[in-house]
Amino acid sequence: MLVRVQSAEGIKRIEISPKSNLKQLYDSVQTAMQVDGFGLFKERNFLTELQASGSQLVGTALKHGDMIYLKQMAGTSTRRTSTVAIENQVFKPTAASEKLSNSNTNSARPSTNVIEDEVDLNLSKADGTIKRERDSKLCHHNANGRCVHCSPLEPYDEAYLKENNIKHLSFHSYIRKQTSGMDHGKYFVFDDINCRIKTGCREHPPWPKGICSKCQPSAITLNRQTYRHVDNVMFENTKIVERFLNYWRTTGHQRMGYLYGTYEPHTDVPLGIRATVAAIYEPPQESTRDSINMFPDEGDAEVDAVANALGLKKIGWIFTDLITDDATAGTVKQIRGIETHFLTAQECITAGELQNRHPNPCKYASNGVFGSKFVTICVTGDKTKQVHMEGYAVSAQCMALVRDDCLIPTKEAPELGYVRESTDKQYVPDVFYKEKDQYGNEVQRLARPLPVEYLLVDVPASTPVKPQYTFTNYDKRQAFPIENRYIDGHLQDFSALSGYLSAWGEEEFLEAISDFHLLVYLYKMDMLPLRQHMASLLEAVRTKNPNRAADFKGEEVWKLLESLIQASSGGSGGTTSYPSGAGAANAGGVAGADAMDLDDNTWTCNHCTFINRGDLQSCEICSLPR
Repeated sequence: MLVRVQSAEGIKRIEISPKSNLKQLYDSVQTAMQVDGFGLFKERNFLTELQASGSQLVGTALKHGDMIYLKQMAGTSTRRTSTVAIENQVFKPTAASEKLSNSNTNSARPSTNVIEDEVDLNLSKADGTIKRERDSKLCHHNANGRCVHCSPLEPYDEAYLKENNIKHLSFHSYIRKQTSGMDHGKYFVFDDINCRIKTGCREHPPWPKGICSKCQPSAITLNRQTYRHVDNVMFENTKIVERFLNYWRTTGHQRMGYLYGTYEPHTDVPLGIRATVAAIYEPPQESTRDSINMFPDEGDAEVDAVANALGLKKIGWIFTDLITDDATAGTVKQIRGIETHFLTAQECITAGELQNRHPNPCKYASNGVFGSKFVTICVTGDKTKQVHMEGYAVSAQCMALVRDDCLIPTKEAPELGYVRESTDKQYVPDVFYKEKDQYGNEVQRLARPLPVEYLLVDVPASTPVKPQYTFTNYDKRQAFPIENRYIDGHLQDFSALSGYLSAWGEEEFLEAISDFHLLVYLYKMDMLPLRQHMASLLEAVRTKNPNRAADFKGEEVWKLLESLIQASSGGSGGTTSYPSGAGAANAGGVAGADAMDLDDNTWTCNHCTFINRGDLQSCEICSLPR
């Protein structure tokens, strides 16, 4: 028998036996129309759904020549966020799940094995509805009653979002929306987006000698993502960004850093998530006025270890794009905007790469992860020529294109990306986007080139009215230098450590040590075995416990460090008071000041073995005292 299927793309005719079941009809439609995450309905207004049953026959539900209507259940994008409906709680792989690039065993039921972030666990248990007060004019019931004018709204209510100027659904609101209309026994699942040929197909030679519909990835139609994983980025205080911008103010060169902080519920958006930034770590890099070149960071695992002990994690990255307009007025040029670009294609690819490195654990994902909470912050000039921050994330489609090496930047136009063409070594699926032509008609374009705004999601960035301080508030004191800044006055060395700690009093130890950059420096320090003893110190900083900090201050390893600081400062200052005579001599003995002299004009450092000039009292390389 012949069945006609109408969708947004047009009408297809499907030939199928009347003795086939409805599940086979769904498979035939999926193969013919190259879509997934859809439902089939008898009426044009999508009232009566044909369930994908393995027992009901096509001939009992439809007649020859009948028209049925296809509706996308999870957005219009091909293979962006597809759903699988399951009967009797038994999972059967769909064609989309079979085309995943990994070999994990997929389950459409929400997985209990995925360890989600704490904020996701809390929001999944939350009611999430939008409470409304009783309307004195429209509500005619008693105080305990509810009507359509005061009953709670769902977190994805379109009228509420539009009224409060909320552009994107929160991720948990999006999940609630997708699962709200599902019958008992059906589950919602995010399928991975695959842009690579499935390997191991035995029906033909490997690419480029052969390809079939089973191993060929589907074409992708790009759509602006309607939800976002993070709804707001909040820097605890303005000084975090100011310290970061000092490098640009000093050198005129651009700068990049990683954001460390936490994820918390964001009450301004229903079921929203806020990324709160407590510190910015600057990895090894080389920059100019127009570029930043990032180098591999051998110490990133140690930075993450310190952050984890402090209850923080890497939540995003930040970079500057600032050019001075008038130095006397303190203004900068507006480089980015609706007339030019918001992010360049290269920055989108970098953001996609970083988001792929930090995926979002999700129990509704077929492979345990979907999307990313990793955010991108660009510091640039606004319309008033003032420095301001813009926040972004790239879509799940962009992450897939970057992961499978399908997206590259263009040479001349920074706002345009380009989808690779297939070669003998790599098959690249067709990627399309839709736009309106000069007559107002919606037309489909091949993504060569590709405007990157189809890949972006806006994320507001701000600072609170009342500043918060996870770490030290430097109001009147000199802050500890930031890592990997190789300019005068910004170097992290023993001399800087000695000067910093010597400026604090005995009772201010916890406040002095509560600096993320200082803690990372101490953790990485090779000359003293501080790393093995820092667990109690990091816990004291995390809980702001002065007693635990005082206990650490009394340990031998810290006293050794104080002795070195005392000796390097010439017998005065330091975090502990020593007599200027014997105490300084003892400190010098601890530091190993009796280093072997090669001759009268040189001496060898006992710590780093560097041969110094005889007139120096501290090592030229490691700054430790003679």
